[in-house]
Amino acid sequence: MNRFLIVLLVWGTTACGNPTKNKSGLTNAENITLTGAGATFPLPYYNLAFKTYKDSTGIAVTYGGIGSGGGIRSLKDQIVDFAGSDAFLSDKEISEMPSPTIHIPTCLGAVVLAYNLPEIKELKLNGTIIAGIYLGKITKWNDPQIKAINAHISLPDKPINVVYRSDGSGTTYVFSDYLSKVSEDWAVEVGSGKALKWPAGLAAKGNPGVAGTISQIEGAIGYIGSEYAFALKIPVALLQNQAGNFITPGTESISAAASIELPSYSRTMITNSPAADAYPISCFTWIILYKEQAYHNRSRQQAEANVKLLDWILSDAAQNLSTKAHYSPLPSTAKENARLLLQSVTFNGEPLLK
Repeated sequence: MNRFLIVLLVWGTTACGNPTKNKSGLTNAENITLTGAGATFPLPYYNLAFKTYKDSTGIAVTYGGIGSGGGIRSLKDQIVDFAGSDAFLSDKEISEMPSPTIHIPTCLGAVVLAYNLPEIKELKLNGTIIAGIYLGKITKWNDPQIKAINAHISLPDKPINVVYRSDGSGTTYVFSDYLSKVSEDWAVEVGSGKALKWPAGLAAKGNPGVAGTISQIEGAIGYIGSEYAFALKIPVALLQNQAGNFITPGTESISAAASIELPSYSRTMITNSPAADAYPISCFTWIILYKEQAYHNRSRQQAEANVKLLDWILSDAAQNLSTKAHYSPLPSTAKENARLLLQSVTFNGEPLLK
């Protein structure tokens, strides 16, 4: 979705019509369109959730999966109602926004290592090996380090084709945050971030692009949102967690990663969770919005619709939808903290949610 189209969509939300009310409690609901942009990681869930919301309330929600970086730029330019991101804004990034923002977690997901080895049905990897592959130091599938934890299979003498994200990406941030925790070499040589200088590999845009590239190249491996691997039926590796267990990504193992103390401000990473049954590259994904909604000639009705949508996302009905799209629902603590944050959102200083 380009910037011109986003502007048109937001401009369309200011149209006026005959006053009517629907289940959302808002008048002229048929003239409201909420517009968001950002992470492709939660896109399947957002597509399902926003369609369900429109069917229930009449309020359309348009979301462009342009990557976390693009979504945050669009929010900074004040041409969307909200941005989707898998990486929370740093204190420095928050200070560079036009006004204060809040982060509302919407669901839990995972970054998986998907691979294309038709003869291998179960592959085990650990953080040291993954870092070695992405640093360009492990280049063959039958490398001794990989063989050491996969003694039950015959690994092929084939080159490893590494695939990474070309765009600024929250998925990249989550993946590199994990590697920085489990590999000192990675932390020193590359570090974490939404966009990195990759030592090796092929670039592809978005989670769909990486997933498609892996599917097309035998011997490929890449990091993608778990839902894309599940949807395309691409094999994914079992990863060794902090407790030493090899874990398959799934609703329960992703949820287990969040069974830790969570901060009230919601900006936290749960990669490399100490929980014994946790999948190690699990994460929250967030919707980011301005705390003060009276900006860029917005109406109070538009602001109320934005907050009501996010309040609904935190409901049991919306959270139950997450599992249908291969995500995990938020733990109760995260939902309670998020609702308190929503209650701080204002329009000309007046709270929008009570």
